[in-house]
Amino acid sequence: MNAFTRAERAVLRPLNRPEKIQRFLDEELAYDKEPDGPRCRSPRVTLRDLTAHCMSGALFAAAALRMLGYPPLLLDLEAVRDDDHVLAIFRAGKHWGAIGKSNYSGLRFREPVYRNIRELVMSYFEHYYNPEREKTLRTYSRPVNLARFDSISWMTSEEDPWAIPEYLCTIPHTPLLRARTRLTLVDDRLFAAGLTGRLA
Repeated sequence: MNAFTRAERAVLRPLNRPEKIQRFLDEELAYDKEPDGPRCRSPRVTLRDLTAHCMSGALFAAAALRMLGYPPLLLDLEAVRDDDHVLAIFRAGKHWGAIGKSNYSGLRFREPVYRNIRELVMSYFEHYYNPEREKTLRTYSRPVNLARFDSISWMTSEEDPWAIPEYLCTIPHTPLLRARTRLTLVDDRLFAAGLTGRLA
């Protein structure tokens, strides 16, 4: 496991429950609109910059969960006509929950009440939409244990650990819908709720 400094551990130590990690993502990390181009910050760099989008936020959450004894697991959600989304996921007993950084309010935390990964993913379906109000979530990956990337020091690297999102793009994903499924557009209230707190 990659070692955080004493100062970094002092920031991580109070994040001793998954919901506290989510609160840190929401309240302490600015949402990264990538004005200078795409980034994939390691947790160390995220702590220094106090800035993240879904990928960097998921990496940070996975590292914080690891410090609590959870395996550092990511889950990739793929969409059509929209951005993909990455979550840090965790298991409490037999049930799954998730932590996420998003510009949309409905794509963040999930309590560990879902019996399997598909149930967890489906909890995001109605909240996953684009500016045209299309529901866009289509597939999801298996959980990926980031221990496989310890050799590149993904938690503490000064370089962006691009190998992780690149890997997420190559692994098989499971479809959620039949090809001809017809979907309605998101209604006004859900659309407005999802944009609460969103950066333009």
